[in-house]
Amino acid sequence: LKLSARLASPATSAMASPPPVTPDDVRAAAARIDGHAVRTPVLTSPELDAAVGHSVFLKCEMFQRTGAFKYRGAANAVLQLSDEQAARGVVCHSSGNHGAAVAAAAKARGVPAVVVVPRTTAPIKVENIKSFGAKVVLCEPTGTARAAAAEAEARRLGGAAIIHPYNQAEVIAGQGTIGLELLEQVPDLDAIIVPVSGGGMLTGIAVAVRGQRPDGSCR
Repeated sequence: LKLSARLASPATSAMASPPPVTPDDVRAAAARIDGHAVRTPVLTSPELDAAVGHSVFLKCEMFQRTGAFKYRGAANAVLQLSDEQAARGVVCHSSGNHGAAVAAAAKARGVPAVVVVPRTTAPIKVENIKSFGAKVVLCEPTGTARAAAAEAEARRLGGAAIIHPYNQAEVIAGQGTIGLELLEQVPDLDAIIVPVSGGGMLTGIAVAVRGQRPDGSCR
């Protein structure tokens, strides 16, 4: 599918299912964000190994740009904007990490960014988003209010692309690059445990791992 059919627009940004993400999408994302996102280290802890009775390898995404894995998906989405789309800017809604990631990725490409933030968000998170040059718009702390405000801002900007925190193919593929890196760094893993909120990182990693280990030897 062409990018214009995949990045959200004000008319299509409701919670619809994104196009299926494939292992090739994740591999393409890895190539695209190379040099933009950080290849984060894997650390170990003998104390943790002893406590759980297994060898544990920790993928340290706190060392990613903006301090969280979210930069991977944001960069993958922003880098796929056409020049015409980039000129109109990007919009997202976030209570912190996704907003900072989109703001930083947009700044790196010279793209205007607006981040819709619930009014209850911690001030330090709001200031972090602003530090990357994004405009912050406050809204009521509900999912409906966040989505409505983001769509309104996108229309105000003449049709800016909305980058969803997790329910978007480009974002999912970008987060999936964690799985590719982890299997390169620790090839003999037999299981990967992923924290989940919206599910974008979990989905992307699952797609990446299934593509690299189709025999199911890594769960």
